[in-house]
Amino acid sequence: MPTAVWWIRRDLRLTDNQALTAALQVADQVIPLFILDPFFDRSPYVAAKRLAFLVRGLHELDAALRQRGSRLIIRQGKPVVTLAQLLAETGAHTIFAEADYSAYARRRDNAITTSLPLKLVDGVVIHHPESVHKQDGTPYTVFTPFKKNTWLARPLPRAADILPAPMHIPTPPELASLPIPSEPDLPPDVPFTPGEAEAQRRLVTFTHSPARQPVITHYAETRNSLHEVGSSYLSPYLRFGMISARQAAVAALQAMAAAQTPDARQGAETWLSQLVWRDFYTAVLYNFPYVSNSSFRPAYDHIQWRNNPANFAAWQAGQTGYPVVDAAMRQLTQTGWMPNRARMIVASFLVKDLLIDWRWGERFFRQHLVDGDPANNNGGWQWTAGTGTDAAPYFRIFNPISQSQKFDTDGRYLHRWLPELANVPARYIHAPWQMPPLEQQRRGFLIGRDYPPPLVDHAQARARTLAAYRAARGTT
Repeated sequence: MPTAVWWIRRDLRLTDNQALTAALQVADQVIPLFILDPFFDRSPYVAAKRLAFLVRGLHELDAALRQRGSRLIIRQGKPVVTLAQLLAETGAHTIFAEADYSAYARRRDNAITTSLPLKLVDGVVIHHPESVHKQDGTPYTVFTPFKKNTWLARPLPRAADILPAPMHIPTPPELASLPIPSEPDLPPDVPFTPGEAEAQRRLVTFTHSPARQPVITHYAETRNSLHEVGSSYLSPYLRFGMISARQAAVAALQAMAAAQTPDARQGAETWLSQLVWRDFYTAVLYNFPYVSNSSFRPAYDHIQWRNNPANFAAWQAGQTGYPVVDAAMRQLTQTGWMPNRARMIVASFLVKDLLIDWRWGERFFRQHLVDGDPANNNGGWQWTAGTGTDAAPYFRIFNPISQSQKFDTDGRYLHRWLPELANVPARYIHAPWQMPPLEQQRRGFLIGRDYPPPLVDHAQARARTLAAYRAARGTT
């Protein structure tokens, strides 16, 4: 009886799972396998909230498998050893897995394919990085031509392409398995319920909600708001494959086709672009793996960072004296998530106000983000730092006050995460140190006692950073 292994890595789902489908097509029995890889125990990037989200997602996947006559098999050890043992134990003839593109994943998979029958299929991204190249075969380093010249020109997924969840998955009943790790508690502030069922519900609510206009129709205008519900809140589910990227793309394309107004179509197009950015950053990491530790633009590895530990600690704790930065950092550490606009603001402040190496911030994000993804996190940080592909110019430095005023006009986001500013009137909420001392006393709020003064003067910091970047570029 032919047996195949479905090696689960970043595809904790049954719907539109190309690796699982491939296994079922060639085998009478399929072993759903998740390996507890000791490599990640040593990784400095493990985030407690992300790990809890993953483990609870495994429990949800196991429950869905059991409804189909199967179950999740857990093994622990180096993947190449564990897989070899499982094949010898079961007589399985093939291992199917979704291709992954991080440096570690590629080293691991390349080594395994030299000795074991590992077949990698698509699924993590919509278009494989090798399929989106310039006409001369070289990889893109600028987003717009990547998207318009090649990504959109390739066949896009259709609803008919989305693979339904199998009704039955035959799995050897006697196969030994470690218990799934006990379900850790997600802090109550984490706004994500793990599992494929929740991912599917969120996708429908975001793109097709029949009860009201779906959020996607306003996405272009609300996605930058810090306090409105303008996000899809699907990024953690895409990170662990609890929903497929191509199913998300189909939903975006359907929303574009169904749009009744130009604004609604623009909203759907803008969200589709975010999925293209996800593919783009994955392709950058795939084609230029050195970016995981170095600037894409080598000159910027010579920036003379200040890397002040006390300033970094203040940024981590949300105690910089700039409310929008502090609110976002507290949201991150409490919930494991923050809006994309907030990510850009705090990254710009760390790198270009405090002149701290972007890699310090990237590492901190991956230690806290539930949706922390190596490619997207790296790409976002290098974009803001101005060191990456298609990055913001080095001289683009976000003003934290004007960003706060523009994207949290009435201060609702600030009040949500900074309760110590409750007595600060609206006209000073974005820059509370500007409140006159007498008014501070009258309101029982003192800068330096109830809230820190600004860690740096933005104008002076901006000039210092521009000088540091120009020096690294060899210009004056």
